[in-house]
Amino acid sequence: MPLSEIPEITDELLAAKEEKGVTFAELEELLGRDEVWIAAVFYRQASASAEEAKKILEALDLPLDWIPELTACPSKGLGPIVPTDPLIYRFYEIMQVYGMPMKEIIHEKFGDGIMSAIDFTLDIEKEENPNGDRVKVIMNGKFLPYKKW
Repeated sequence: MPLSEIPEITDELLAAKEEKGVTFAELEELLGRDEVWIAAVFYRQASASAEEAKKILEALDLPLDWIPELTACPSKGLGPIVPTDPLIYRFYEIMQVYGMPMKEIIHEKFGDGIMSAIDFTLDIEKEENPNGDRVKVIMNGKFLPYKKW
């Protein structure tokens, strides 16, 4: 997401999180929700319940009148742009290189359909390796076959 498109509340949430020295993993323990999902709430790519929003705001000593912003249905996605952030660009590059092979293998194993991004989980793990630590990204989405009518 270009910096000009990041919602102002995201900057405020991230600044408060940093000031408090709180990690997304600690917020996961507090909310009982995955750290990636909580980060998506910060970036306004997911919406929290009023109770979840209250817990986040209280943990960061932020105003509770921000609850409506965190519970509103967000506009999702980055738009039709090539990301410039190096880490995010690598995921874009992975899809450019491996997207069609992944699609082909999914179709071979499941048939004609898609992986849901709604009934979906995403986990990020650190895998220690003597040759350099590894980033392990686990995407898990429900398969949705295209229906015939």
